[in-house]
Amino acid sequence: MKKRTIWGNLKHKLQPYTGILLTSIVAVCLLTACDQNLPDNIIKSGPLAISASKTSLVLNQKDIKNEAFNLTWTTGTNSGSGASISYLIQIDKKGNNFATAISQDMGKGVYAKSFNVGDLNDSLLIHWKAVPGTAVELEARVISTVYSTPAVTTTSDVVTVSVTPYQPVTKTLYIIGDASPKGWDANNALAFTPQSDPTVFVYQGALNAGSFKLLTTLGQFLPSYNKGADDSHIILRTLDSQADDKFTITETAVYKVTVSLLDLSITVAKADLPAYSTIYMVGDATPNGWDIGNATQLVQSSANPFIFTYRGVMKAGDFKFPVNRNTDWGQDMFMKTDDTHMYLHHGGASDDNKWTIAKKGYYTITLNLLDNSISIYREKLYMVGDATPIGWTITSAVEMTEDATDGCIFTYTGPMVAGAFKFPVNRDSSWGQDMYMRTDDTHMYRHIGGQSDDNKWSITAAGNYVITANLETLAMSFVKQ
Repeated sequence: MKKRTIWGNLKHKLQPYTGILLTSIVAVCLLTACDQNLPDNIIKSGPLAISASKTSLVLNQKDIKNEAFNLTWTTGTNSGSGASISYLIQIDKKGNNFATAISQDMGKGVYAKSFNVGDLNDSLLIHWKAVPGTAVELEARVISTVYSTPAVTTTSDVVTVSVTPYQPVTKTLYIIGDASPKGWDANNALAFTPQSDPTVFVYQGALNAGSFKLLTTLGQFLPSYNKGADDSHIILRTLDSQADDKFTITETAVYKVTVSLLDLSITVAKADLPAYSTIYMVGDATPNGWDIGNATQLVQSSANPFIFTYRGVMKAGDFKFPVNRNTDWGQDMFMKTDDTHMYLHHGGASDDNKWTIAKKGYYTITLNLLDNSISIYREKLYMVGDATPIGWTITSAVEMTEDATDGCIFTYTGPMVAGAFKFPVNRDSSWGQDMYMRTDDTHMYRHIGGQSDDNKWSITAAGNYVITANLETLAMSFVKQ
C-alpha cells in the first residue's frame, strides 16, 4: 500500500514530463542496436540504476572549484520500442521523500552528473539549512522518460551520500590602518586579491610605518581579522568587546602581504617592486592639460618595473606626476626637486613644485622610482638614405633644423639625388632606433625600433629640395626648388 502511495505521488509530480513532445527526429532503432554509441562505462539496457562515486565525504573550501562527487546511471530500457530516453536527476536530504529536491533535467544521452565542492556546500547551507561541520545524508535518484506512445517513466532506486559542509570564509578582504595608504577610512580600504585558492589573499603595494588590520566587508569594521598569537597568525574578531590587536609596519616600503583564512596565517614581506604600478602626468604642458580625471598614463617598463616613460608631444607649460586619477587632488604625486630629480609629495600637503616645458616638442620623459631620478629629452630628427648627401652612413645622418618656436617641426633645405630616404631620431649605428617612415607622399608614421617594416620615400630627380616633417601631425612634404 505504501509503495502505491509513493508511486501515485511520483506520477503526479512527473505528469509535466509525460506530455513533452519530441524536439528532434530520432532514428528508429532498437536500443541494443544503438549500444555502440554509448560510453563503455555505461551499463546498456536492463533496469534503471544509479550510483555515486563516493558515499561519504567532508567538504573543504580549499577545494571549492574541484569535484565533490559524481552520480552515474544506467541507460534503462525502452523495451525494444526504439523510442528515445531522457533523464531527470533529483537530490534531497534523506527523509524528505524528495519534497525539497533539487532537480535537473539532463536530457538525452547523458549518464553522469558532477557536483562541485562550492556549489554543493552552498546548497547544503542555503537550501537544506545544514549546520557546518555536521554530516548530512543526501539521497539521489534518476527518473527516465521513454518517449513511446504513451510516454513511460521509470524511477531508480535511491543512493545515499553523507556530506559534511564547511563554514565558508569571506570572499573579500581589505587592509585598513595608518600603515595603509588609505588610512583608517573603512569605506576606502584597499582590497586584497584572491588567489587560485580563494581562501588565500594577497596585497602588494606601499605600506607606511604604522599599524593595520584586515576587514572582510568594505565600510564595516566588523568582522575583522586581527593579530593573533604572533606576527604570523590572525584571529577573527566579531565583537567590539574582543581584543583589537593590530600588526605593525616599522619601515615605509613596498610589501607583499599574504593571508590564508583557513590556516589563520599571515606573512608580511618586503617586495622588490615600486610603490606604485601606475603613474600619470598632468599639467598644461601635457596632452590633456589639468584634467586629472583624464591624466596621461606613463608606460611601465616590463623589464624594470621601477621605470615609467612617456613619449609624445608636450606643449610649453607646467606638469607633475599623480599616482592615480582621483579628481579630489588628494593623492600622492611625484614633484620636482630639480631638473633631474623628484620627490614624493604626500596627498594633502601644501607643496606644489612642478617642472616646466619651455618649448613645444616631441619629448621622452623617464621616471626611475628606484633613485627618484627623471630625464626630460626633446627629440631631434635626422635624415638618412642614398638620396641624401651622406648616403646610408647613419652615424653621419643629416640633422634636420628644428623650428624656432615649434619643436615638432623639422626642415632640411639642400641637395638630394635620386634614391630613397627616411628619418631616424638619432645616429645610433645599431639601426635599432625609432624612425619616421612613409605612409604616403605626404604622411608618415613612427616605426618602432627593431620591427621589420622599412617604408621609405623616393626622390626621382636630383636637385635642391625643401623637406619638412611634423612629428605632431605626422605630415611631411618634399618640394623641389
